[in-house]
Amino acid sequence: MSSPLLLGFDEIERALDRVAKAASDGYPPYNIERLPRTDRMPERLRITLAVAGFTRDQLEVTLEDNQLVIRGRQTDDKERHYLHRGIAARQFQKAFLLVDGMEVLGADLINGLLSVDLVKPEPERVVRTIDIVARD
Repeated sequence: MSSPLLLGFDEIERALDRVAKAASDGYPPYNIERLPRTDRMPERLRITLAVAGFTRDQLEVTLEDNQLVIRGRQTDDKERHYLHRGIAARQFQKAFLLVDGMEVLGADLINGLLSVDLVKPEPERVVRTIDIVARD
């Protein structure tokens, strides 16, 4: 997408490349939902990943620049002898590009589902009067 007409859009181009690469990997499956505003909480987004088999210690949620990065690391238990192995120990990394100002409220792991709540603070409405200068 290196067009000479898109001057200064290098960062957007890199962000689109990251999004395209992240979209190609379907593991682990995830949902993104909008949660409505309540009396105690603002409107927020919730990303939920299906991470069955991962413990809290095997998961990591970090904010790197404007990316929410979720990693899962499992190691093989060398002491076990499988007759059939259909559940492999896997590693994953899932990255979500966040808009400026997006904040991570927290993460929780319940019944094999990792949920991360995000909120974008509402900007203060600024009204500024601009003086009009008369020039003759």
